[in-house]
Amino acid sequence: MQDAHEFLRRTISEQPTTLFCIDVDSRAVGGIGIRVGHDVHRHTAELGYWLGEKFWGRGIMSEAVGAFRDFCFTNFPFRRVYAEPFANNPASARVLEKAGFGYEARLKNSVIKNGQLLDSLLYAKTR
Repeated sequence: MQDAHEFLRRTISEQPTTLFCIDVDSRAVGGIGIRVGHDVHRHTAELGYWLGEKFWGRGIMSEAVGAFRDFCFTNFPFRRVYAEPFANNPASARVLEKAGFGYEARLKNSVIKNGQLLDSLLYAKTR
């Protein structure tokens, strides 16, 4: 619950976003959304998602990311959607690969999570 509240707090305070709830059996179990770029990046969006740990390993996020990718390219003028999973989260990278996102780069020392400096990975899908 704390992670969900933190996700919403960060999202509301940042750039314009489109957010959807991930629903399993009429229960909110995660979220997926995009943060739209502006100016020269207006045709690019950053994808973010989370899923409650109890629901990991069921293919829920792989299905959600693929469906959301299609929704984004159908409903917005995006030419590129990208995501930056933490390098120490191979499951998230696999979700993106299953949804047709390609690996582009490893971003060294690019994030701090729980006080730990981590690399992130850059994955993208283009139209």
